Amino acid sequence: MDQREKPSPDEIRRAREDNPKIREHDLATKLGISEAELVAAHCGSSAVRIEPRVNDLLTGLETVGEVMALTRNESVVHEKVGVYDKVVTGNQHAMVLGDDIDLRIFPKVWAYGFAVEKRDGDDICRSLQFFDATGQAVHKVHLRPASNLYAYQKLVAKLESSSQAPIVSVKATGADDDAEVRDQSATIEDLRDHWSQLTDVHQFYDMLKTLKLRRCQAMRMVGEDYAWLLDKDAVGTMFQHAVEDELPIMCFVGNRGCIQIHSGPIKSVKPIGPWINVLDETFRLHLGTHHIREVWAVRKPTRDGHVTSLEAYGADGKMIIQFFGTRKEGECERGDWRGLAETLPRIPSPTA
Repeated sequence: MDQREKPSPDEIRRAREDNPKIREHDLATKLGISEAELVAAHCGSSAVRIEPRVNDLLTGLETVGEVMALTRNESVVHEKVGVYDKVVTGNQHAMVLGDDIDLRIFPKVWAYGFAVEKRDGDDICRSLQFFDATGQAVHKVHLRPASNLYAYQKLVAKLESSSQAPIVSVKATGADDDAEVRDQSATIEDLRDHWSQLTDVHQFYDMLKTLKLRRCQAMRMVGEDYAWLLDKDAVGTMFQHAVEDELPIMCFVGNRGCIQIHSGPIKSVKPIGPWINVLDETFRLHLGTHHIREVWAVRKPTRDGHVTSLEAYGADGKMIIQFFGTRKEGECERGDWRGLAETLPRIPSPTA
């Protein structure tokens, strides 16, 4: 955000009326405000402020039926159609473990929520939209024709906030843990020793935290038996092979407040300019490849053998998107996925 004076709620609403086709995220950027501020300006007309009580939200969504779940960051949008099923609540971590909608949620990051109605001709599009303290979107839920409207309205009433002010006070955007500059204290020997002792991919973040290393920093240091740099077109090449070989993949997209996962095959991949688009019936993905600075193949030890991921990073060092071959806990990595990851075009790795 720049430091110019922000537009008033009336000015924001007029800008929305004058630009009916532009996406909310893009309009907010154009106005120099966060997306949460853009949505909040419509409270009292097309938006209702709701409390971001994640546990109540998730259990309430179980009765709403089929919806579209959307999680994004600045470089990629991940959309899944399905139901909120197999909900696991928690104050630090919450999860949705359904066959279609698969989420890892960090409730303390969720700061603002809105129920939004948007007219599209004679139709009304309804959604629940949630944002962090900086006003950036963490997760959205869009109703579909098969959704249970009564259950949705009941959930909105339960979560409705006592304040319907058209203004929210957002914090300045700051670097997150993954991108912040740290003083390197670990040696290559320290890193390789810790890395070799991993037994689960979920231990990786704690290892980095213990060693005070950023992800890309660790990958440059560890050696090419554990991490190797790929050509920037590797993600597109992987998608092509996955479609041609009917190879099921896991696709992770996240932000500070939510990680959304697709597991399964992909069928329709359509590049448009710098964007790679997956256009399947229940899974859509829009990835801006012009945001990618580096792509790494990363090998991590687990109890079930090595697991290989494909990870794309932006210029700020933050992960944009991550891929694995589809597997369940207790299963070995798919040989076809491992073979694909190991044959993608490499480039010489930079030094740490």
